[in-house]
Parts: sequence; C-alpha cells; structure tokens
Amino acid sequence: MIALLRRDLAIAVRAGGGFGLGLAFFLVVVVLVPFGVGPDTATLTRIAPGILWIGALLACLLSLDRLFALDFEDGSLDLLATAPIPLEAVVGVKAVAHWLTTGLPLTLMAPVLGVMLNLPGQGFVWLVISLALGTPALSVIGAFGAALTVGLRRGGLLLSLLVLPLYVPTLIFGAEAARRGAEGMAVNTPLALMAGISFACCALMPFAAAAALRVNLR
Repeated sequence: MIALLRRDLAIAVRAGGGFGLGLAFFLVVVVLVPFGVGPDTATLTRIAPGILWIGALLACLLSLDRLFALDFEDGSLDLLATAPIPLEAVVGVKAVAHWLTTGLPLTLMAPVLGVMLNLPGQGFVWLVISLALGTPALSVIGAFGAALTVGLRRGGLLLSLLVLPLYVPTLIFGAEAARRGAEGMAVNTPLALMAGISFACCALMPFAAAAALRVNLR
C-alpha cells in the first residue's frame, strides 16, 4: 500500500494534474473575483470564506478523472483488482494521494489568498481548520465518482455532474464555519457537522467506489 501511495504521488507530481493545476486554478479564481464584484473591501470581506471554499472545491474536481483513468488505460487497474490488497484499500490509498497532492496544498495556500480577499485576521485559523476537515471528504467522494465513470470516454463532465451534488453539504458547512470564524461567532456546530460528513464519507465511500470498480471491470 505504501508503494502504491508513492507511485500515485509521483504520477500526480510529474503529470502536473494534481499539485500544480489545482493551485493555479485556485489562484486564478481568487484573482478574478475582485474584478467581477468590485474592489470594495467590505464586500470582499463578506464573500471571502465562500469564494475560497468554492475555489478549493472546483480545484479538487480538476484531477479527479485521473484517479483511475491512467490505471485503467494501461491495465494496472486489472492487476490491482486481483492483487492481495483489497480493492477498498486501493481506493483509500488513491483518495489519500489525491488529498496530499490537491486538498492539502489548497488548504495551506488558502490563507495566502485570503489576504487578497481581505479576510479578517481571526478567520484565517478557522478557514484552514474547515478546509482541513472538509477536503478529505471531497477527495473520497471524488474517488467514488471517478470509479463510476472509469472507462467512459469524456467522462470528466459526467463525473462533475455526479460529484457536485454530493459536494454541496461539505461546501455549505465548510463555508459557514469559515464565515462564522471570520465574524467571531461560534463555529462548533458547522465544524461538527462537517467532521461527521468527512468521517462518514471516509468510512463508506471506499466500499461504494470498490463496488463500482468491480462492475466496470467485468
């Protein structure tokens, strides 16, 4: 499993589909927002948590179609399906690799981009905490969507349509936690709900994704 994780990390970094592309897209979204809504600092402060969360969510979508597509094309996925490692563990490792190359860099970069949107000082910590709790759910849910669409031509659009509705609860509670933290309000409820979503997704989605892969590999 460690070897598989190292392999996926190396592929993501060398191919540029995870680390660099996600960060570049996140940066572009945040830079364009002030041009669209205007330079008013009060407006930017109010919408900053939501914009940062939306940018991170969309950046996570960019590399999801590569989770299983490369392995499916070169036949590695068939070997992984018949390996002694459970297919659920393979899905979990790939989701972890996606989070390490996409979710974690986005979480670390968010405070820097928050300065550009005039995010209040007390909101930086809660923004990082909310992204750290929510982005694992985005990666695991994305792995499930990638498993459903593996082998389909131009499955990226279908993958986005399948995954985006499942992302909505995480987006709502994540943005709400960041907003409340920026305004100095209590964040216990949205953080607890988001953590529950992340734990539930990490516990259940690998099994659903593995079942989808078995169906597509028949």
